[in-house]
Amino acid sequence: MSWFDTLKDYPQIETLLAFIALIAIAALANWLVKHILVRGFYNILKRMGGSEKKDFGVIKRLSNIVPALIISSSIGLVPGLPTALVTVIKNVAGGFIILTIALALGAVLEIVNLLYMRRRDAHLKPIKGYIQVIKIIIYAIASILIIATLIDRSPLILLSGLGAMAAVLMLIFQDTLLSLVASVQISSGDMIRVGDWIEMPQLNADGDVIDIALHTVKIQNWDKTITTIPTKRFISDSFKNWRGMQESGGRRIKRSLFIDQHSIHFLSEDELEHLKRFNLLDGYFDDKIDELNKWNEVHVKSSDGNTLDSRKLTNIGSFRAYIEHYIRNNPGIHQEGMTLMVRQLSPTPEGLPIEIYCFTKSTAWTVFEGIQSDIFDHLLAIAPEFNLRVYQAPSGYDMREMGKHLLSKQSSN
Repeated sequence: MSWFDTLKDYPQIETLLAFIALIAIAALANWLVKHILVRGFYNILKRMGGSEKKDFGVIKRLSNIVPALIISSSIGLVPGLPTALVTVIKNVAGGFIILTIALALGAVLEIVNLLYMRRRDAHLKPIKGYIQVIKIIIYAIASILIIATLIDRSPLILLSGLGAMAAVLMLIFQDTLLSLVASVQISSGDMIRVGDWIEMPQLNADGDVIDIALHTVKIQNWDKTITTIPTKRFISDSFKNWRGMQESGGRRIKRSLFIDQHSIHFLSEDELEHLKRFNLLDGYFDDKIDELNKWNEVHVKSSDGNTLDSRKLTNIGSFRAYIEHYIRNNPGIHQEGMTLMVRQLSPTPEGLPIEIYCFTKSTAWTVFEGIQSDIFDHLLAIAPEFNLRVYQAPSGYDMREMGKHLLSKQSSN
């Protein structure tokens, strides 16, 4: 009497052993596919310059289909299993296959995005948002097919009920739809790119764009924190993009020196001789004096042209001319094609503003700040040569010195 005949006397054991054998065959097939076929394919791809971790994760996912196919097609051969159980196992295996294919397609889309990002101009038109939309569609279709497979019904039955759920779906996916529209507008209008310097004070964002996705845009602030902003906010809210400055090749200096107005006066002969020693003002005073004398001869009715309303050289005007000559000789400042001027603004309680308006040749933050600081270091130090005082509000030290002076004066009296 053979052991086959013995098993027939114990149908439960026969069913159990057949089921274990099916699982073992599926596991063996899975091992063979992953460790022989897939590994061999990996080696070929690596020799061709591929990367297993980044480029070919889809192969591992697809290899999981093999054991599911074996179980789905062979579960009916296991003797003694109830028909209902066979149907459930087939449906679960079918759902697993659909899920695996959907995940594999998602991995393929990631590969597409990865290959696209290797292009030099990829940061100009990122496709990550569109990839995420396609993945949502794939996963939505896969979900419908999985549910239909598990309940053993046609997916058309589920799709026919989606019409009544349209309003609910619109409510659920309203953020996704708004983000999709915003992504399309941002991309078509070239509003932001990865690497752009974005400033949105209302959201405490000030830094470089490091990622543009369907729902969010990530900005790394200058303090290295990350601000995540909904994509739709770039359509509804205002923001500043510094890309134009970076592409122009010049960064603006727009800063003022506040001059104490009590120190402004006409130049005396001694002061004029002193200022003529500046090389940067070589020839300026001669030309300016000729201009003033010609004007005075025409408009001032005096034999010597020395009336109260005659035009004369001032220390503030000479200082303004010196600043302009100094900036025009600075190698770090754009001399052509960009605005360069030194102007006087309206007087304020803090003094008379003398504004320097020009553009540096470098847009790099540290270089820009270095050039700007060097300019104002020099101007602050040179202002006393023109007998000008830079305004500064009285400090505690000034008050203490004034108190000491008053006390010393009282004691002397």
